[in-house]
Amino acid sequence: MHLDTKGLVALWRETLLAQHVLAGKTKGYKNHPQLDRFKRMPNPLEAINCYLSTVYEEATARGYHFNREKIDWNFQPCSMTVTDGQVQYETAHLLQKLKTRDPARFEKLSKTQPLNTHPLFRPIKGGIEEWEITE
Repeated sequence: MHLDTKGLVALWRETLLAQHVLAGKTKGYKNHPQLDRFKRMPNPLEAINCYLSTVYEEATARGYHFNREKIDWNFQPCSMTVTDGQVQYETAHLLQKLKTRDPARFEKLSKTQPLNTHPLFRPIKGGIEEWEITE
């Protein structure tokens, strides 16, 4: 819900690519660190479809027409943990992008801390994930 148009479209496309990787349908992108979140789940494909469903719902609420058929809707709801340090890191990264791409959204979100996470994520105490590239 916090992403600007460019960010929401990019998230949709990147997550669809991740879905293909998890399904063994592509050779590229296999080692992207954020895929580890889903690979650790008991059923990674179900988890990514659950994730995509919320992205789809957000896009639809905004009037976008993402392809519903890209999601296998036969998933069981699930959740995964994310460290509060990772959430803070990703929030700062998002705000930096919004500062130039969508100043009005940046202004609003910079006053709304902490930001909500994707409903799939359950925040826990911890630092930035070890797979994150922070330099």
